[in-house]
Amino acid sequence: MTQQQGREEVSGPTTRFVLRILHSYFAISRGMTLGVRAACFDEEGRIFLVRHSYVPGWYMPGGGVERRETVMQALEKELREEGNLVMTEPPQLFHVYYNSTVSKRDHVLLYRAKVIQTAPRPADREIVESGFFDPRDLPPDTTTATRRRLAELGGEASPADIW
Repeated sequence: MTQQQGREEVSGPTTRFVLRILHSYFAISRGMTLGVRAACFDEEGRIFLVRHSYVPGWYMPGGGVERRETVMQALEKELREEGNLVMTEPPQLFHVYYNSTVSKRDHVLLYRAKVIQTAPRPADREIVESGFFDPRDLPPDTTTATRRRLAELGGEASPADIW
């Protein structure tokens, strides 16, 4: 298959200016937040979970995508910050969810990732506990959403559109 040259999508200062104005308007009128989470598995098939200081329960690591940050940059950053985790191969996008529990404009991209932990993650003010767990033997206070996502990843349930 040969690649054909086409018209650039964004070219010229006038187009850039108009797009900047439109995007500013959309941020106010239709603002949306975007987050990433990952089901991080080690070579033994265990899943990495974190327990935050500010919400109860165990969660998959993740966080928000910041301005001027790609989804992959956000994912790599969150895994590093929350678990000293490094992906050993490219992650697989599993599903996109609408997370109405956070706000009426939040979406979450869930990835499946194979990881290694470069060093144990010490507790701090954000992450009070973390670790790898057998997916069949999760901590008792693992969140319902985390359990649902693992069932979806394991093929035991169809992916939902709502987090």
